[in-house]
Amino acid sequence: MKNIIIVFSAIILLSGCANSSKTYAPDGREAYSIDCSGLARTWGMCLEKAGDLCGAKGYDIYTSTGDKGWVATAQPDFAMAGSTISRNLLIACKK
Repeated sequence: MKNIIIVFSAIILLSGCANSSKTYAPDGREAYSIDCSGLARTWGMCLEKAGDLCGAKGYDIYTSTGDKGWVATAQPDFAMAGSTISRNLLIACKK
């Protein structure tokens, strides 16, 4: 039971907001890869992060990918299974 509480606490702590990293778009522009994966995150969080990064000038969306799946963990003293959702957005700020 203690392990289950630890796992759920970690999930809650890591599910707060979208993460971003700098990269380059296919046309060579500086871009951002935004990850808002997880059950507690939404596409809205990805779009909000894009707005925070680019401000009033706006942004172009190059790709948006999402996938659903299942994950299972089994150890000698406990097992856990659940669904997982991945969401990724590639954007470039307008000039």
